[in-house]
Formats: sequence, structure tokens, C-alpha cells
Amino acid sequence: MAGAGRRAYVRLMGTEGATDSRNTAAVEDVAHLLVRCLRAEGVEYVFGIPGEENLRFVDALNGSGMRYVLVRHEQAASFMAEIYGRLTGRAGVCSATLGPGAINLLLGTADAMTNSAPLVALAAQGSLRRIHKESHQVIDLVSMFAPVTQWAARIECPDAVPEMTRKAFKIAQSERPGAVFLAVPEDIEAEHPTEPLPPLQIDAVHADAPSPSQIARAAEVLMAARHPVVLAGHGAARAGAPAALVRFAERLNLPVATTFHGKGVFPDDHPNVLGAVGFMRHDYSNFGFDAADVLVCVGYEIQEFDPAKINPNGDKRIVHVHRFPAEVDAHYPVAVGVEGDPSQALDALAAALPDSLAYDSGSSEEIRTLLDEELQYGRDNDAFPLVPQRVVCDVRTALDRQDIVLVDTGAGKMWMSRLYPTYEPDTCLVSNGLSTMGFALPGAIAAKLARPDRRVLAMMGDGSFLMNSQELETAVRERIPLVVLVLVDQEYGLITWKMELELGRHSHTRFTNPDLVTYAESFGARGYAIEAADQLLPVLRRTLEEDTVSVIACPVDYSENLRLTDRLGGLHSLF
Repeated sequence: MAGAGRRAYVRLMGTEGATDSRNTAAVEDVAHLLVRCLRAEGVEYVFGIPGEENLRFVDALNGSGMRYVLVRHEQAASFMAEIYGRLTGRAGVCSATLGPGAINLLLGTADAMTNSAPLVALAAQGSLRRIHKESHQVIDLVSMFAPVTQWAARIECPDAVPEMTRKAFKIAQSERPGAVFLAVPEDIEAEHPTEPLPPLQIDAVHADAPSPSQIARAAEVLMAARHPVVLAGHGAARAGAPAALVRFAERLNLPVATTFHGKGVFPDDHPNVLGAVGFMRHDYSNFGFDAADVLVCVGYEIQEFDPAKINPNGDKRIVHVHRFPAEVDAHYPVAVGVEGDPSQALDALAAALPDSLAYDSGSSEEIRTLLDEELQYGRDNDAFPLVPQRVVCDVRTALDRQDIVLVDTGAGKMWMSRLYPTYEPDTCLVSNGLSTMGFALPGAIAAKLARPDRRVLAMMGDGSFLMNSQELETAVRERIPLVVLVLVDQEYGLITWKMELELGRHSHTRFTNPDLVTYAESFGARGYAIEAADQLLPVLRRTLEEDTVSVIACPVDYSENLRLTDRLGGLHSLF
């Protein structure tokens, strides 16, 4: 198996069940066998809601060593599984009953798939005796989940449980992680295999060194380049490549930008940083790509960011460095694809280039200055309601470098993604593949379980907060301390922003809220209302130190939105 471009296969024993004997172990039902298989995969948490058709599975989790986290909506369970998978690299597991319960898992499952996060969704199904016909709560779940997963299947034979569970986790945790769905018919759950079965041994697949010939071709492209720029995506974080990325940038003095999804994979206090790209207008960071002739894309996937925004003519040469091939796109013409471990690929590519080769990092310093000026504007602005730049500045001041903020989809995501200085991977989490709303609160619960040593903040607009706010009860009941910062403008602000830009007017985006302080307190959380700009930072600091669940309602003035896009729209060149 040695040699460039190959993969090393390591045989590992499951954590439980690997020493079972088929001759001595009792024959258990499918529910208990499935639970043992999950435990063998290293599963620590199952997020979900029980139903009539999966009672045995939920009961079998008792005493298994896994924690069942009862949620208030199955959609939240899928978001929790997604964020847990994203932060740990191990598939998060969510569970639901058949029919409506399973349908509610669909959004988070699709979000995980488009965000390349490992997730295994389990749902009950009607018995095999009735799924062929119209029957109570029965729909074709496998067909429903197939378009948004890497594999969707129904367990139809008790003896297949170990194989199907192992296959599900192997696929979900593959070189390109994603979602997998398994349906368990209610009659199969209660049946017994023909003989005692242990979980299967785990085949862990690790990418090996990239091909020397591809490294040589990539080196030729870089040696011919005049102004190369690096774009790093979240795949670099999943591959553990931040340190190699810094070494590569410093060796060649290359400017480095990240996608919104990849924030933190290259530290924002590094002198070569260009910032994050992904905004709706030609932002400061985009100008850093205008003169580029070669793009070195590390761990980048097209669903993170449309390449047309940095390669509008499709004339820039692409060096694609990732564990798997790039998607085909007219604006992403791959000159060389370097497949394999990104860290090894970057180090090998740097070593293949002449020691004397170095580039001018160009506009990095000027772009950082412009972004810093926006933050300084927010830092000095005492207006109330708060300008979004002030919110970004105060959140950055309140959180340590390794603390985690989950930023929900909306206008707040735009401001945080482009302005929030991020220094470590997976410390500023957004949904950039599906860009769904409502993930941040349930995701924060999973983030705290996955990273109990970090402080966790969910930052949400009032529109997205009310989509899954019921999970406050879950966090309080499960004693999972976190802070929810709700940006209050009583509007779907991002849609208003887009309507004003494209139509010159907006409609049907306004709504009203309950008293968010009283609402939070009704769940047993603590509630805070910000009534002046200088109150936000001390309240953030206080609540982040408390061992409880807190909700901060902070009014925001989004008139800054159009000022920003008007200013950027008037820029034709920065330098």
C-alpha cells in the first residue's frame, strides 16, 4: 500500500462489542444491537425525540454509555448533530420517529450535507408489512432523504445492522464528510438476528501524501505566476491544515483569504491575511483577487462561495489542494488538482519551489487597515440602537481567541463574517452551504457538549431566534451553559436589505416579538435587555462567565446596511 497518492488503511477495534463471541453472547433485538453498534463507533450523544415506533431503540440507550439529549423539535436535533460532527470530525447522530418526526430532521440533514459535516440521521418507519401501501404516517423516507445525503437506506434484515451501521459512519466520515440516513422499520427494531452479532471493526481511512507529479505541475504553475493568492476553505480546517497554511504563506509571502465557512483557518492577525470573501458586493477582500493570475485554493468547496465573484472571466489558473477533486465550474478552471492530505501537499509544494522565490503580498496591509477602520468606527459609536459594527467589536472583545460564536443566517451574519477577527478554526461558525436560519441556538448546545472547555455564544437575529427558541428549555433542562445574543430589529433584515438593493423598496418583512426577557425567563433562563450602547459589553462578559443559560436582547440599527453596500458599490479600485 506504500507510494504516493495511495491511502493508508488502519484497522481499529470498536470501543465496545469487538470481543463479543457469537457462540456465547445472548441474541438481542435489533434496537439493542443498533445501540451497541453506535457505541462501537464512538457515539457519545444522540439528539432526538422518541416516538411510538422507536421506543425500543430509545429504551436501549439507557445504560449504554451514550447520552440521549431530548430536544423540543427534531429540526433542532439535526442541527445539534451537524454542529457536533463539524466540531469533532465524528458523525453527530440525530433520531426521530417516522413520518412528521423524520421530515423535521430533513433541514439539518441537508444543512450538514451542504456544509460537509458528518451526520447520521436515524428514523423509525412503519413495518415492512405496510410500507408498500397507503398507511398511517408512512411515506417513502429513503426517497425523501436520498437527494440530501450521501447514502440513504432502510434496514430490512436484522443481520444487516452491523454492516449498515458501519457503512453509514464510514461514508459520513469519509474524505468528503456529509450526511447519511437510515430508516428502521418498527417490526425490524423488535426482531432478533439469527445469531449473536458484534459490531464490525472500524476501517479508518487516512489520506496519504499527494502525487509527486501533481506537486511538480503545481510548482510549474506557481513559478510562472506573477500575483498568486491563496483562498482557504473549511476543508483546510477539517484536515488540520492551518499550521501548514501559515508555513506556506510565510515561505512565499502569499496573501491569504478565507471563505466565510473557513474563517479562522488562517489567523486574522497574521500580516498576510486578506480577510474573508463571501459578501454580496465586491468587498475589500475581493479587490485582493482582482490582479491575481493564479489562485491556490486549499480545502475550498464551491458551495462555500461562488468562484465567479473572484474569477469573473474564468481566466485565472487554479491550483486545487484538497482531499478530493473539485466540482466542475466555468469560473473554477483547475489547472492542477493536488489530491491528498493538504498539510503534506502544501509543505511538498513549498519544498518544490526555489528558495529564492517569494511574492509581493500586495494589498494585504491596506485591506486590513480598511477593515480595522470599520471596527474602530463601531468601537467609538455610542448610538442606540447599536450599529452592527459596535456589536461585532463588543463580541470580539468579550470572547477569548478559542471561544466559539455561532452566527445565524441574516444581516448579522454578513457583518460578523466580513468583520469579526477570527484566530482559530471552527470558532466562528456559519452555515454557508445551505445558509439556513435557526441553527445557532441548537448548534450552540451541541458546541458546548463537544467543546465543554470553551465559552459558547449563539448570535441570532430575532427572526431566526424565534424559529428554534424552544431549545432554551433543552439547554436549561440539560444544564448546558451558553449565551444567546438576539439582534432585535423586528424584521427579516437581510431580505429588506436585498429588496432595497434590487428593487429600491421592501415589503412583507416586518414582524413583532414577545418580551424577550420575560420569554427567556419563562424557560428558566436569564434575560437581559440592552438599553444603551455601553451596556452590551459588560453584559456579555458577565453572562459568559455564568454557569447558566442567558438571553440578551440587543436592539440593532441596520440602516448601516445600505450605507455599506452604497460605499462598496462606489468603489472601482482600492489601490
